[in-house]
Amino acid sequence: MQKYECVPCGYVYDPAEGDPDHGIDPGTPFEDLPDDWVCPWCGANKGVIQAKSLGSSEARPQVDVERIIGGLQTRPKTTG
Repeated sequence: MQKYECVPCGYVYDPAEGDPDHGIDPGTPFEDLPDDWVCPWCGANKGVIQAKSLGSSEARPQVDVERIIGGLQTRPKTTG
């Protein structure tokens, strides 16, 4: 089943799961969501949610966590 991704925040709407916390039953196609439905993470409207390409080169890039964490490590103070 096609999944849909919120462009601003990355939330993925999976019709198989629905959005039960907001009254959307499992099995509800994206096209059948109410016009006033918004992303549960960021509040964006349906207009910025796009069909997610599974397994394509457009998939979200992997983050180099070690590089990011390494940049956050505390460095010793230098005195001079």
